[in-house]
Amino acid sequence: MTIKQSAVPTSRFSRAASLGALVSKVAGNMLFSSAKAWVAGKETSRQELLLQPKNIQRLTEQLAHFRGAAMKLGQLLSMDSGELLTPELSAILARLRAEATPMPHKQLVQVMRNHWGDAWLEHLSHFELRPFAAASIGQVHISYTEMGKKLAVKVQYPGIAKGIASDVDNLAYLLKISGLLPKNVDLQPLIDEAKQQLINEADYELEARYLTRYRACLADDENYVIPKVVDELSSKQILVMHFVEGQEIEALVDAQQALRNKAVEQLLRLFLNELFTFKLIQTDPNFANYQYQMDQQRLVLLDFGATRELPQHISNGYLQLLSAAAKNDRAEVASAAKRIGYFGQELAQEYIDNVVDIFLLACEPLSCQGEYDFAKSDLPKRIKELGLEMSTASQYWHAPPVDALFVHRKLAGLFLIAAKLGAKVDVNQIFTEFKLQRNKESD
Repeated sequence: MTIKQSAVPTSRFSRAASLGALVSKVAGNMLFSSAKAWVAGKETSRQELLLQPKNIQRLTEQLAHFRGAAMKLGQLLSMDSGELLTPELSAILARLRAEATPMPHKQLVQVMRNHWGDAWLEHLSHFELRPFAAASIGQVHISYTEMGKKLAVKVQYPGIAKGIASDVDNLAYLLKISGLLPKNVDLQPLIDEAKQQLINEADYELEARYLTRYRACLADDENYVIPKVVDELSSKQILVMHFVEGQEIEALVDAQQALRNKAVEQLLRLFLNELFTFKLIQTDPNFANYQYQMDQQRLVLLDFGATRELPQHISNGYLQLLSAAAKNDRAEVASAAKRIGYFGQELAQEYIDNVVDIFLLACEPLSCQGEYDFAKSDLPKRIKELGLEMSTASQYWHAPPVDALFVHRKLAGLFLIAAKLGAKVDVNQIFTEFKLQRNKESD
């Protein structure tokens, strides 16, 4: 099987030129189609002209080719897309999550020489040039030490770190002129956050520290396995870890119901600890970031680039919110939402009621008494419909706090995993037990 490869633009000029060429081609297609429609006596909108199949294809291919900033902003904007963005833009940006092609071998070798020197292979007995994973910031290769130790080597795409600010700004401009961004929502905080998130993810030394902190937090918990960093081979652009064996988490689909349930319970308990105990959350719930060791029934945690530290008021606010939602206490949910930062100004009661409605709906698995059947639930669809209805009906609608978006992104991803695995879990019991244990430890 031939894997598609594409060189990563490494200079700011080449990246800006590529994006400029994209804008010109898309604009040209729109102008041509507009003239063609005018001759035929048809009326067309700017959105219809932009969303032609050839424009969508060109847009997604070019942004995936850029990796990094373009893909990250797309992920941030699409992670809570139902209530923030138009369905058309959500569909385009969502495609970026799976779009990443590895860099050519020649470029990869040059990157390794730049960081480890011309004799870079002397550190290893074997290095597989073909990556087994490629994402928005880098790609991962299997290698072996001279002693036969299997390693995972994460190599950052060249030029990613240098072009973060300009790439994000260029993409934001492209989306702005498209007319697809909602006019009544201030997305600048998300744009700024995309820059900071990318700066963090492009710092593999920071990721190594987060990975090490997670290992310490979960050192006494046999339910989880986390790779160990090889510090002497790692740097700001290369992260080397001990390779951890495991199967893709999707492989659990064919496992016994009890094992599928246990895996999701492990994910949920980890999330509660992240949110309330560690105040450190890995915010990318991509399926590829989890594996499972079937024989030992342990969850393997991978990729800590998108880790985020949570402020105390966010942690406290969500503890209050989840506790209130479990009891269907609307007033307390509203109070918690304000504490988190949803109601920072004088707002109509209608808007507050709508936000509370969405929170209560999103917490349906928590308020359910007994097992919640994730596979049979259409909860994401109902949340999206309610969010879209709210965004079009309310003049007060604004972007949620950035920290909250990342918490919601994690929850939404966990729901998708639970649904994929067909899990049936008593979420209320897990949350109740967690709070009891937490209170016992604080006494």
